[in-house]
Amino acid sequence: DIDIHRAHNLGLKAARAAAERMEEHLGRKFDLRGGWQGNVLKFERPGLTGSLAVSDKDLNLSVSLGFLLKAMKGSIETAVRHELDKLFAEAAASAEPPEAKGKMAPPRPKKGD
Repeated sequence: DIDIHRAHNLGLKAARAAAERMEEHLGRKFDLRGGWQGNVLKFERPGLTGSLAVSDKDLNLSVSLGFLLKAMKGSIETAVRHELDKLFAEAAASAEPPEAKGKMAPPRPKKGD
């Protein structure tokens, strides 16, 4: 029902940490239960099963919705995409070297310089 694939450049440790934060937030919001099996987070609740596979370069989220939740697919998918974008962007920003944060591009030379 929902299949989201995202590439990232966080490395496995930071990507897994972001996935764990996502698990905490969405777990509370949607009352999900589950746990990690290697680098795959498996989760479920009545009417929903899914998994989030994380590697050093990408992630793949697959969710199967039961009959009653299919009517809410759009709102569920929007919430999940928003959470993925937010957490993986935060993880990417915190993984940036400190000297790169807040730096602006050097000014372009003016003609004749």
